[in-house]
Amino acid sequence: MAVVSFLGLGVMGYPMAGHLAAAGHDVVVYNRTSSKAVQWVEQYGGRRAETPAEAASGADFVFSCVGNDNDVREVLCGADGALLGMRAGSILVDHTTASAGVAREIFQAAHESGVGFLDAPVSGGQAGAENGMLTIMVGGDQAVFDAAAPIMQAYARACRLLGDSGAGQLCKMVNQVCIAGLLQGLSEALNFGQRAGLDMEAVVDVISKGAAQSWQMDNRAATMLKGQYEFGFAVDWMRKDLAIVLAEAEQCGADMTVTKLVDGYYSEVQALGGKRWDTSSLMARLARHGEND
Repeated sequence: MAVVSFLGLGVMGYPMAGHLAAAGHDVVVYNRTSSKAVQWVEQYGGRRAETPAEAASGADFVFSCVGNDNDVREVLCGADGALLGMRAGSILVDHTTASAGVAREIFQAAHESGVGFLDAPVSGGQAGAENGMLTIMVGGDQAVFDAAAPIMQAYARACRLLGDSGAGQLCKMVNQVCIAGLLQGLSEALNFGQRAGLDMEAVVDVISKGAAQSWQMDNRAATMLKGQYEFGFAVDWMRKDLAIVLAEAEQCGADMTVTKLVDGYYSEVQALGGKRWDTSSLMARLARHGEND
């Protein structure tokens, strides 16, 4: 068992840190809002720290899951950042969905401190975190991955090294593009079927047995048909992720025509009051258009 610290106890980090504790590791947690760390310790045991540097002191592995690039820089490299407390030979793993650029920045800073670093964004949402069934996309060095992968298995369904530093974040961008496009297509299909007068529960039941099947259809079609969007990954978070994708696409020259359209559609959902609705709420935009016709 290892001494580990976990920085960031949001909807993802809180249960992920819990799985590490359940696996028998000695866990120290840090959260910007300290009451959340107090709650975690009451539920899982372990200890809490007042700063990222304090949490990282003496740890074999430090995991982080925060909000965006600036949060990553602050928590890992700031005045009280984790790297200040980490010893040479320890390993830092960032599960935040952030840019490939910031992943490479942290990799360099960690390397200069003698610390291994992996960018390791996750997919699976809150349910995946709670059930310990996340998919982890990793960038970094093979030896560092080999050391950290057994620890990450506490909350992983799949965990794979995809290349050098930044590759994990680039893979997560691919993941988000796929989700956005699938959800727009599914929304249009369900909306079309409803307007055509079909029994859409029956339609989904039959087409989900064929080539149209997807995770989104299996897990979101029924609630989309009911206009329920209080599940999973929020629109605000998806727009943050798509902004990262589109910035990266500008650099590499990728054509992102559909992704730009869907990002614009999500801005319409935000304007409807759906900032915290889950990403399947693209359906709400189409329903509203029908009301206005």
